[in-house]
Amino acid sequence: MTAAERAQRALAADALCQEAFEKVGCPEAGVALVAVGGYGREELAPYSDLDVLLVHDAEIEVGDWAGQIWYPLWDSGANIDHAVRSFDEVLGQAAADLKVALGLLDARHLAGDPNVTLRLRTAILTAWRRDAKERLRELNGLVRDRNRLLGELAHVSVPDIKEATGGLRDAVVLKALMATWLVDVPHAELEGCRQAMLDVRDALHTVAGRGTDRISPEYWADMAPLLDLPDAAAVQLHVRSLGRRLTHVSRLAWRRVDAVLRRPAKSPAARKPQLTPIADGLAIAYEEVVLDRDAKPSRDPLLLLRAAAEAAERDLVLEPSTAARLVAEVPPLPVPWPAEARDLLVRLLAAGRGLLPVWETLDETGALAAILPEWERVRLLPHASVVHRFTVDRHLVETCIEASALIRRVSRPDVLMIAALLHDIGKGQVTEHSVAGEPIAREIAARIGFDARETELVAGLVRWHLLLPETATTRDPEDPVTVALVTERINDREELELLAALTEADARATSEKAWTTWRASLIKSLVRRASVELTENLTVENQPRAVEVPALVRADPREVGVAVVEAGDGSTVTVMSGDRVGLLADAAAMLALQRVSVRAARAWTDDGIGISEWQVSRTGLDATVMRERLEAIAEGRLDPADRLRTNEASALAPIVVLHPEASERASVIEVRAADRPGVVYLVCATLAGLGHTVASAHVDTLGPQAVDVFYVQGADGGGLDPAAAAAAADAIRVVLSGPGGS
Repeated sequence: MTAAERAQRALAADALCQEAFEKVGCPEAGVALVAVGGYGREELAPYSDLDVLLVHDAEIEVGDWAGQIWYPLWDSGANIDHAVRSFDEVLGQAAADLKVALGLLDARHLAGDPNVTLRLRTAILTAWRRDAKERLRELNGLVRDRNRLLGELAHVSVPDIKEATGGLRDAVVLKALMATWLVDVPHAELEGCRQAMLDVRDALHTVAGRGTDRISPEYWADMAPLLDLPDAAAVQLHVRSLGRRLTHVSRLAWRRVDAVLRRPAKSPAARKPQLTPIADGLAIAYEEVVLDRDAKPSRDPLLLLRAAAEAAERDLVLEPSTAARLVAEVPPLPVPWPAEARDLLVRLLAAGRGLLPVWETLDETGALAAILPEWERVRLLPHASVVHRFTVDRHLVETCIEASALIRRVSRPDVLMIAALLHDIGKGQVTEHSVAGEPIAREIAARIGFDARETELVAGLVRWHLLLPETATTRDPEDPVTVALVTERINDREELELLAALTEADARATSEKAWTTWRASLIKSLVRRASVELTENLTVENQPRAVEVPALVRADPREVGVAVVEAGDGSTVTVMSGDRVGLLADAAAMLALQRVSVRAARAWTDDGIGISEWQVSRTGLDATVMRERLEAIAEGRLDPADRLRTNEASALAPIVVLHPEASERASVIEVRAADRPGVVYLVCATLAGLGHTVASAHVDTLGPQAVDVFYVQGADGGGLDPAAAAAAADAIRVVLSGPGGS
């Protein structure tokens, strides 16, 4: 099945149409027989219809000859979709009906007056380009309706290779987008996919013995020899890969269309791309993440992950040629990965809906082979269960998207996101997939830099990700043995809350039927019962390490000391001064104004000296500059509030929880909020404003979420009374939710 065979069918059909036209005695001028649609593109499958249009000038009087043209074509056995229209009627129909306009974009002369066809093509293309911005909005609506109705070719069990998303209809639409001259579409990639999909349609018509676009299960094996493939599984993989690639190109093109439609009209001189820097080596141009002019990919192993995370979090396109260049030039990451690399991967996975198009770009450009070589195990792998909407790889991405909305529920969002990505990585193996996936997940978790406990946590979540739904729906919830089935396999409440979130995300990503109200209630009830049986694993106060306090600070508590020690890909910043209300807030503000990303922090008091130790992701920090800025904040010469205020809103509200049982000497307040500069400052400043002291703080940035625990004391040096603790928690919640908060 080749393009040459399709062209030969079109040539035979052309001869048939030309002979019919000549025999009926049509006028020599002002009338033309025109092929449109797939016939116009010379892409006839074995059972394709012939779409033909008889066009005449207004002054031509249409006689019996117009209807007689079709009889020889019918007699030949061809399937014909035909019409007779005046020139103006054709233009009117094209203006009124978008589908007619799309078919006419491929108009090709068959017989009669070639000037009529030439004028028609010119008029259609002129109108298409003139009205492109309005027509593309309508066309986008049609594309979205098809997607909702027929799904994605790469995932549906009985794919429609013409109408499903990623099918031949999308390929035609992409050609129409190119014809507007408004957006670029990767022409070579589009044509390669389109021709291969036409080969698939030829094979389908041949084995079905009729014109059809739906590949029923019984056709896969018979199509294999016609496509030079070994078996039915290879045909499925081939067809779904083509659909995935066309879907990716289509989504990219429509994102570019959206950007063009939003862009204000500019003079030709202003059409050069404006680069807006967003991170080291990266910039935005026309709503796409690209390399900055000064980027050095060969010197930055993190640049590929950084580009992907920035694009996904901002819901922008990761420009494919940029991704391809990064794949070729960025050096491999060391094993185990540095903390910043793991953090970037978690940020990417937790980006929400922005993850999908970026992940597809990584897939199509070969980047996943470098980041996660195990992905090939599940790439386009169909699920055995029909309840699943997607192939295994897409389901894993969808699970990450669902899990991103649940990270406030867990204390380890980084572990949750990695487990969501890997929970079905064992699919396709002979062993039960959760068992097969456990060692794979353990190996990946260790490689990306998790410590031993975290690695076992990820592996355990993968191993037991089916435990809660299977137990809740098949066992008596009142039987103590039912709860024991969970508690014997889960170590603590932290792991249980992670498993509960993963279970919900997995179900929501599977299908609407997989997370019903009834099913959710059973699982939540089981989790509550199991939680009672498990010992809560709260963040506990670390033993403070010995820190050498400068003599000047010991002598005068009003003095400030700042020390910086670089280590690997980051630095440890230690701040020391006389203990006072608001000291930790000032230190947090100083770092936030430096725009450094805080990975972790601890704070404690040593013989009247307040000490805070901050792990940050930057090197090259100047201790003198930071000390001067901290002094300016402490003395009131610099107000950090205005500089740290932002109008950016987080998709997830902050969660503030009191843990009255966690400490006998302080009130423990846990804060989970979107990671951004100023979170620790806002919390500490709020507590200081209430007259409370932060006796100890434990700050962790885990992917896109800050998980911070504060041990708060009142003026008497003890914990807050319940009313004061609740008021403090409410105040923190308000400041993080309001203007300038998260």
